[in-house]
Amino acid sequence: MDMSPLAAGAFSKLLERATGQELLAARRWRIETALGPVLKAEGLDSLDQLATRLGRAEEGRLIQDVVEALLNHETSFFRDIAAFRSFADEALPAIAERRIDTRRLRIWSAGCSTGQEAYSLAIQLHRATERWQDWDVSILATDVSPQAISRAREGLYGQLEIQRGLPIGDMLGWFEPEAESWRAKMELRRTIAFAVHNLMEAAPAGRFDIVLCRNVLLYFPIATRRSVLDRIAQSMAPDGLLFLGAGETVLGQSDAFEADRELRGFYRLKGWQAAQD
Repeated sequence: MDMSPLAAGAFSKLLERATGQELLAARRWRIETALGPVLKAEGLDSLDQLATRLGRAEEGRLIQDVVEALLNHETSFFRDIAAFRSFADEALPAIAERRIDTRRLRIWSAGCSTGQEAYSLAIQLHRATERWQDWDVSILATDVSPQAISRAREGLYGQLEIQRGLPIGDMLGWFEPEAESWRAKMELRRTIAFAVHNLMEAAPAGRFDIVLCRNVLLYFPIATRRSVLDRIAQSMAPDGLLFLGAGETVLGQSDAFEADRELRGFYRLKGWQAAQD
């Protein structure tokens, strides 16, 4: 399917304007595949025709459909299992020790896609029921995509999705078969609040003890990463932890965070560790 450079640029600008995400030339191969269903639904023959339609003021619905199609919703349960083990074995105990008086834990999963990360977190917490007994524990899971959040709230996953990263014991323990899919049990779902949120906007209200923003920053240009990290910093408790994806870092991209001295792969607000010495 042919696409002019002008059309490719229009789609890239649209995505960045709506979400802050950058569609680099190396990723533009996704445009044809992602927008194929939109072309079919609109009865259009080419991506250039679609790009022309997007310039009309009355095409708000179509613009949203294109943005949704261009977003990358790649995710899985317990994505990067080593990182989840570190989260459960090191980060959670460290925070629990500091929250023993309030017995309150707030987690934000930013860029949660269709919810697998949030449900993985909830499963980890439920595995340690004795530790969190009588605690006020909540997970806020957000994504820029209304469609992704709608699916996450449903907690309904097909056979291929449920098998990606989810141990069989957890599948049988925390999901119920429904037709040819699996739905998260209410006990698991009530732990999580799902909401549409754009990381280009102010962070959700509250002070979070742990923020996960994994495999999200890599889609932003560097200047945008800095502003996103600044907003995340403003949402965190002074001793909170930030958890990024394996290929992401705050080094050279934020003055608000520094690597945690003890927890590898986690970051703290700059200056907090020095204040404890």
